[in-house]
Amino acid sequence: MSEIKPLNSTLGRGFSAPAEDSRVMRTAAALEEHGITVLRAANAAVAKRIVLDLIPAGSQVHHGASQSLEASGIAGQIAGSGRYESLRSRVFGMDRATQADEIRRLTASPDVMLGSVHAVTETGSLVTASASGSQLGPYAAGAGKVILVVGTQKIVPDLKDALRRIDDYAFPLEDARAQAAYGMHSGVNKVLIINREWIPGRITVVLCDEALGF
Repeated sequence: MSEIKPLNSTLGRGFSAPAEDSRVMRTAAALEEHGITVLRAANAAVAKRIVLDLIPAGSQVHHGASQSLEASGIAGQIAGSGRYESLRSRVFGMDRATQADEIRRLTASPDVMLGSVHAVTETGSLVTASASGSQLGPYAAGAGKVILVVGTQKIVPDLKDALRRIDDYAFPLEDARAQAAYGMHSGVNKVLIINREWIPGRITVVLCDEALGF
């Protein structure tokens, strides 16, 4: 994006507070109706246990940069447990100049893709924005299984509000994080909307009843 909007404090409160139970239940039912499995976690620690229990030992597991995975401790567990093959750790040890094609193929179709989304609608859609798009292909079709950890503060009424949450709330926070971490701006360059999953059991959303990530 060419212009970075300041974060409005009133808007921030609206997009950062965990949703009330009735909205969570409505959202979970809509997702299930669209072929997406939903599990509920009371907090980040429970979400971590659920996610780790869902991943078979020895699986190739990949994930992009995710504040939700970092905050819940899932990212660190994948990298350090030795129970899984962490593709993210493997890629960090590869030469992007000479092994770019191998990295692209390796990360495009992991056994398990972990991550989050920037918004989930009460009508049953998952919405994710990305600067590079690297995680979107595995989310959409490339990964064998996708497990998404989503704080209920990301629940919004519909797609219009999902895109508004990305542009006006999540992007300014992610842009600040990217500048601090990488010395460069982020961008809402590519957006994925998942309205339905055709393959039963392929996508699981773990809805966490405390705020996680942006």
